Amino acid sequence: MIEQRGTRALLERTAHARDATEFFGTASARLRRMLPFDAAAWSATDPETGLITAPMLVENMGGGEHCFSYWETALLEEDVVPYRELARAAVPAAGIRASTGDLPARSAQFRKLLARQGVGDELRAVLRAGDRPWGVVSLFREKGRAPFGPADVALVAGLSAPLAGRLRDLARPVPRPAPDVASGPGLVLFDPSGAPISINDEARRYIDLMPAGPSARYPSGLRLPIWLAGTAAQARAVAAERDRGGARVRIRTRDGRWLICHASALDGPGGAPGGTAMVIQPAAGSDMAPIIAEAYGLSPRELEITQMIARGLPTGDIAAALVISPHTVRDHIKAIFAKARVSSRGELVARLFTENHWPRTGR
Repeated sequence: MIEQRGTRALLERTAHARDATEFFGTASARLRRMLPFDAAAWSATDPETGLITAPMLVENMGGGEHCFSYWETALLEEDVVPYRELARAAVPAAGIRASTGDLPARSAQFRKLLARQGVGDELRAVLRAGDRPWGVVSLFREKGRAPFGPADVALVAGLSAPLAGRLRDLARPVPRPAPDVASGPGLVLFDPSGAPISINDEARRYIDLMPAGPSARYPSGLRLPIWLAGTAAQARAVAAERDRGGARVRIRTRDGRWLICHASALDGPGGAPGGTAMVIQPAAGSDMAPIIAEAYGLSPRELEITQMIARGLPTGDIAAALVISPHTVRDHIKAIFAKARVSSRGELVARLFTENHWPRTGR
């Protein structure tokens, strides 16, 4: 009964959060009352790739270097309940001690990082709505404290879907005036060890627009937000055949717009591993379509029709292209309007696309 009241209070408080940063802070504070922990890391994730993105909240974990080491190990080395497996697991939460038979040093993260910081156990979870990961959370207890038990794991697992649903709602595009910023691509180059060695002015401008959060500092003096460093690490993991998928994330800026960041490993001389190239640029309509569909609950067919509406196609042309009747198209459009809370095609396009994208160069 006490746990149910605590869960209700947590969900009620987070429902009023204005953005994901406030959401994480509120969720962490309420959860600590129900499930004691000494440190925590909360992060939004890209719902397609599962990679960490902005914003991120880190509590009592030390500096950004420690935070980056945690995520780098998670991507490159961890093989005990890695986030990518939790994202697909029947129960999207697990404790390290319980998962290793009370031998936590089987975890690369625990052995190389957490144990040295005095951590006794970690409970990690993926915040998942349907089959899409919208966030991750790791809770830590110091050595000497009781490890996380089955009830703790069940509590956090039960919060996964409702918290993910709220994060998904917060990802809905918000109309903003066009920013006065160069819209050319930003470029960051990394050496084979993963250290950034070059960055152009456009990349610096885009980074300045990103939310505040932990960053990794490199010998070159450059600092990069953890989510960018993590994306580059993912590219190295894919190149080394330690992981699959793309090194690609969407990042929401402080003013509510979206950037797309993608990284790829380069070949060195003689086929040796080379560096990594990262491109940062304003998200295009195709980049945002999956986010928009998930955030507004559009079905694949509804998203397809929405994109055709955005291209200016009338009902008859949409029906012909999809080989369905105009009546069926109108029914879909009615459902789309209801989900997006609009009453016209123009309002739909403005809300889901035009108002939420960066101006084209020279516009």
